[in-house]
Amino acid sequence: MTGTVTPAAGPWHGGAPLSSPGFEHAGLRVSNRDREQVVEHLKAAYAEGRLDKIEFDDRLGRAMTARVHADLMPIMHELYGSRPPMPAPYPFTQAAPVHHRAGELTGGDRLGAAAAHLLPLTGLLAIGPLIMMLTAGKTSPYVRRHAVEALNFQLTLLGVTVLLAITVVGTVLLPVVWLGGMVLSVIGGMAALGEGGFHYPFTMRPVR
Repeated sequence: MTGTVTPAAGPWHGGAPLSSPGFEHAGLRVSNRDREQVVEHLKAAYAEGRLDKIEFDDRLGRAMTARVHADLMPIMHELYGSRPPMPAPYPFTQAAPVHHRAGELTGGDRLGAAAAHLLPLTGLLAIGPLIMMLTAGKTSPYVRRHAVEALNFQLTLLGVTVLLAITVVGTVLLPVVWLGGMVLSVIGGMAALGEGGFHYPFTMRPVR
């Protein structure tokens, strides 16, 4: 991605302590959209030369793993300090889920997300989604979301395989289970290419 990124607009109270009015929601969970908007600010700062590569990677990692608004606030304070109010990455209220609209994602986002579902078909199993999560998923919340879902499914599938392999009936069911897993991986890949969400059925989700 090239060029200068223009962050989304919103209220920002630069440098104010978390106990200040307007920060009563600091402990609320953040959404994927919240993280994406902070990432846009980081990209803009990096493009303008206000962050070097190490600083950018550090803050990007913190933004992508943030769980509550209080995790994102220090990042914005580091970028803007106590400057007058300026465009912010997210509102400090619990927002309704925002879905991607057509045109918001790049071809690389869609291909990366689809690869997370389809790489297991090449024999990489859980390794494929894990690689996508740790690489492209660091800069694309869309890729990360699909990679995490595919990774959890593959881990569940491996666990079921181990359990079924120790029973006579299970050995008969294994081909059916793996065939179903392959079909679901293809469906997940197609959904990712179409900018849609996808959730595997009967899947444990230890990875978030």
